[in-house]
Parts: sequence; structure tokens; C-alpha cells
Amino acid sequence: MNAKGKLGEDCAANFLEAKGYSIVARNFRIRSAEIDIIAKADEVIVFIEVKARSNIRHGLPSEAVTFRKQKKIIEAASIFLQDFPDYACRFDVVEVYLNGERVERINHIENAFEVMKEI
Repeated sequence: MNAKGKLGEDCAANFLEAKGYSIVARNFRIRSAEIDIIAKADEVIVFIEVKARSNIRHGLPSEAVTFRKQKKIIEAASIFLQDFPDYACRFDVVEVYLNGERVERINHIENAFEVMKEI
């Protein structure tokens, strides 16, 4: 992980804890995917993808969470949830806007995407 990504994840974790979330895991990894932060809010397990950017020249940070990336996060979440079968879950994105080493703004997008059932 690069320095900007690490800084973004650390800032996001601190931001979430300040909002009352309890961090359950960071950088949860399976063979083909990784979840940046897994937290608990009330009785909900929240899977959080963190995107840190110093500019929006290539789009908003959340736009980098493509459908393919979402599928990988959902796949990893399904493995993680085997240990928490009775919990509801949701998928959030935290955008961290950086100016060098300084955080300018954090945007927390709750329910950024959801599991789509195939027909």
C-alpha cells in the first residue's frame, strides 16, 4: 500500500471511530480481494472501501469503486460474514481528500452500493 492509501485509511478509521463505529478489522484479505475497513455500527457490520485522492482530475474518489471492485468486496464480505451469520451488513465508501499530508475533507457515503441478486 502506498503512503497516500495508508494515510487515507488511518484518517478514515479515526473518523469512523469518532462517529461511534467500532473497528473490527483492517485490510481483511482473501485470495482475490481486500476490504479496507470492517466496522460495527449498532448491530450492523459495515464493509468500508476507502479512497484517498489529492485531486479530482480523474473523477471523484468514490467513482473508482467500480462494479468489478464492488463484486470483489462483496465476495470477501461473504467470507467474513460466515463468522457473523446473524448480523445485517452494508457497504460504505469513505472519500478522503488530501492536500499533501493534510486532510482537507472526508466524505462518508453510507450504503454506497448493495448486493444485487442475480435473476
